[in-house]
Amino acid sequence: MSVTTQQGGIFSCTGRQWLILLMVQLSNLLFGMTITLANVVLPEVRGTLSATQDEISWVITLNLVATAVATPLTGWLSSRLGWRTLMFATVTGFTVSSFLCGLANSLEALILFRVFQGIFGAPIMPMGQAILLASFPRHLHATALVIWGIGAVFGPVLGPVLGSMATEASNWRAAFFMIVPPGCAAMTCVWFALSDRTERSRLRFDWTGFLTLSLAILAAQLIMDRGQRWDWFDANEIVVLAIVGGVSFWMFVVHCLTAAQPFLNPRLLRDRNFAIGITIAFVMGMLSFTTLTLFPSLLHDLRDYPDSVIGSLLAARGLGNWMAFLVIVPFTRVAPRLAIACGLALQAIAGLSMAQFDINLTFFDVFWTNMLQGFGQSIAFTPMTVMAFATLPRHLVTEGSAIFTLLRNFGSSMFISLTVMVLLRSTTINYARLTEFISPYNKALVFPGVPSQWGLDTATGLLRVSNEIQRQAAMIGYINAFYLMGFAAAVAVPLAGLMRGASKGE
Repeated sequence: MSVTTQQGGIFSCTGRQWLILLMVQLSNLLFGMTITLANVVLPEVRGTLSATQDEISWVITLNLVATAVATPLTGWLSSRLGWRTLMFATVTGFTVSSFLCGLANSLEALILFRVFQGIFGAPIMPMGQAILLASFPRHLHATALVIWGIGAVFGPVLGPVLGSMATEASNWRAAFFMIVPPGCAAMTCVWFALSDRTERSRLRFDWTGFLTLSLAILAAQLIMDRGQRWDWFDANEIVVLAIVGGVSFWMFVVHCLTAAQPFLNPRLLRDRNFAIGITIAFVMGMLSFTTLTLFPSLLHDLRDYPDSVIGSLLAARGLGNWMAFLVIVPFTRVAPRLAIACGLALQAIAGLSMAQFDINLTFFDVFWTNMLQGFGQSIAFTPMTVMAFATLPRHLVTEGSAIFTLLRNFGSSMFISLTVMVLLRSTTINYARLTEFISPYNKALVFPGVPSQWGLDTATGLLRVSNEIQRQAAMIGYINAFYLMGFAAAVAVPLAGLMRGASKGE
């Protein structure tokens, strides 16, 4: 299918182009739903499978790692299998993996099936992005990406809402089962939308570069996930992982600089917009799912909110995404760098505002901060994507899209692990410090205003005091994690000014 060159608007698109838009929207909808619905059911899964806070986070992080590791295979698989075969196999495997997640009877099985979800889901976003950029003329890229973004945004919005409703109506397994019907619909849509995209080629794949990068990513993720539990470099396992990761990354860099056809084409990084764009994409990935991981446990454990309320509050982020659609296209066309900077700044404000919460946070506190973060994320994402690929040669778009998505997903998994580590470490440290003040000789504990159930002369009273200290210490941990998120967004704001616009001839 040839790319149209006319300068008409979005309504000049052909029927096939609209079908392609629908296909990538539906695929992104499924991908986004599984991430957010998994987050909102984590508290119930943790109780059912008897997992700790850091163990249950593997359900999220290893899914993102699997996605990040498998993403670079997209370009090679699309050349060997063709667009239709790859997308059909991807959506089918993703749907089956979601069904198996609902059948899992142990934490290990659930993590395994979530890894399969990540592997099969890896090509969905880069393929959808590459298909759109290749199927629409350059002057319609911003509009097409915004329409495509509706599916990408609607999924994370529907995920917590429908996931929490299904969990309350039945159990957490129903949240995964509900992915199956739309998955079957997406399979049908893919088959017809890409009926003319069956051509194949025998593109060479650099397995050395892929395997060394995969080992480096996996080692880094395992260090972040298990470091707190294994006491970091005092454990031989962490030392071995650090050596393996460091050597693998060094081999990857050397190989890419010396090989004739390396896994990561150095020419991609010579393009300034793309190099800066993937850096911002890494930061945007860090900010994408962190709050969706932290808030369900915060609201469930510290505020006793029901799952349906938690899902509705997290959906406020989707409302912010939708509001941003009113201004994204004109903002991207007029001042794309300013749009990126504003989007990152709004996410920084949202993160730092979350860091001002206390244990008595209200519905409104959670609602407006999540809505602001969603608004900022949508404002920044479209112009960041458009500018990252604006000066990249068309034949490098598929490979560049895979690297773009890899770094975004890797940023998500690493930052989730980092914030969970900050949460657990801060909770432990502050619990120890706060318990130092619990003593029969502390006059503050015998004031008339102190609740009578906090008596220090009974085991029940001591247990209640301990539980309250645990809640307050955990809240400090969440606050520190929100500070980290806000500062990460703020540091990335100046990067937007380093990007340059495409020439008029492009």
